[in-house]
Amino acid sequence: MSAAIHLAGPDDLPKLLALVTAFHGEEGISQSDDQRMGGIEPLVQGIPHGAAYLLGPKRAPMGYIIVCFSWSVEFGGLDATIDEIYLRPPVRGRGIATEALISIAKALRDAGVVALHLEVDTRNEAAQRLYTRAGFRLRDRYQMMTRVL
Repeated sequence: MSAAIHLAGPDDLPKLLALVTAFHGEEGISQSDDQRMGGIEPLVQGIPHGAAYLLGPKRAPMGYIIVCFSWSVEFGGLDATIDEIYLRPPVRGRGIATEALISIAKALRDAGVVALHLEVDTRNEAAQRLYTRAGFRLRDRYQMMTRVL
């Protein structure tokens, strides 16, 4: 099975929305359909702040990755954060997510991104192993903090 990555466009919105809804259900993320659509639709319309990628066959994607862009003085340029990554449960454990993360990192590097970040639940050991296989490392002394506005 291939982890082909496709930039999601407006025609992909229904497929992406179904995947995001499934992921949010699994993770217990409480959001209205309007809130979810408000977070996804601009990405497929081409806003410069982020992008949505579908994983696997374009007609029947197996998952998605959402990437958001920012600027880092510390890293010396454009950086990105993986906001969400999801793979349907029946295809997990086959190396698809690892392959997709490695591929997206290469594509972003080739596009000028200098660092790629993500956040992981400290209790999710499987996700930690996945991210380590894909080349992500914990940063000494750093912990992400959030203030909801």
